[in-house]
Amino acid sequence: MSDPRKTPLYDLHVELGGKMVDFAGWMMPVNYPMGIVGEHTQVRTKAGLFDVSHMGQVELHGENVAQKLETLVPAAITTLPTGKARYTFFTNEQGGIMDDLIVSNGGDYLYAVVNASMRDQDIAHMRTLDLEVIERDDALIAIQGPAAESIVAEFAPVAKTLKFMETTVTTIGSALCRISRLGYTGEDGFEISIPVDQVERITRAFLQHPDLEPAGLGARDSLRLEAGLCLYGNDIDNDTSPVEANLTWAIQKRRREQGGFPGAARIQRELAEGPSRLLVGIRPDGRAPARRGVEVADTDGNVIGQITSGGFGPTVGGPVSMGYVASEFAAPDTKVNLLIRGKEMPATIIKLPFVQHNYKR
Repeated sequence: MSDPRKTPLYDLHVELGGKMVDFAGWMMPVNYPMGIVGEHTQVRTKAGLFDVSHMGQVELHGENVAQKLETLVPAAITTLPTGKARYTFFTNEQGGIMDDLIVSNGGDYLYAVVNASMRDQDIAHMRTLDLEVIERDDALIAIQGPAAESIVAEFAPVAKTLKFMETTVTTIGSALCRISRLGYTGEDGFEISIPVDQVERITRAFLQHPDLEPAGLGARDSLRLEAGLCLYGNDIDNDTSPVEANLTWAIQKRRREQGGFPGAARIQRELAEGPSRLLVGIRPDGRAPARRGVEVADTDGNVIGQITSGGFGPTVGGPVSMGYVASEFAAPDTKVNLLIRGKEMPATIIKLPFVQHNYKR
């Protein structure tokens, strides 16, 4: 088994006091001296900087590139305007989700960002298309929070002109970078792809801003959980359909009607008839968090589902969870019980997200 890889910012994380762990084969910071709750609050109130260089960055080049990618994903890629990004997922023949990703239209090519744990699978999957697939080795950072625009605009004024899910290429100093207005926290923010030999210098410059602090994987997880954003391998996987996961908003009307992607038959059937289970927010009534694997029961004690993500929500001020329940129990305000260490703990079904999104649309 090979040693975990290091991102170009590894030495900076150590210098800043980052607690480093192996995550998806990469040494990544869980938190810094500020702590997970402090970093979480920093992102909700000002801004935090995340290293996401472990994510896979891919360019797709060739004739009919958008049409070809549409054979693997249910999103409408051919109608994606230049400079726009779209959330989508690779589906398998059974209608499950192989991975989720962001696809951007770079003009005469597509730019995709895939999850670190699935990057080898995803890149091999894209190589089945008759296209040139280029795996970029650039670093990737995310600056997230209400102060993100003012911070990034000091270095790249074009940031102020971008709206949510828009992307462009610009220079920061002398480095050619891609800036995309999106992220994984529910807050306004940007992901910035930076050449490896420039990323430490640029990151240090960003961190000089008084409203920006480094943030790690712990805060990233609590932020995305409060925002009701799915984590691949927890809330969505090869057995989960986009309809069950409440991701039908990411399947545009033409694709819903025409299909033409793996697993379309199941997804179209569930769109018409409804799925047997649905992803919901679950708020434990007490203070104890309900984590992944905890069973969910109805008030008569019948098991109706399972928690897929859970923990403490610093902004909510209490425990928050996401999980699947039988569709007839998915309505907000439904009372359920969580089976924790042999005890029934009362909880309530909540409409996601727990914390409203703060995107600039």
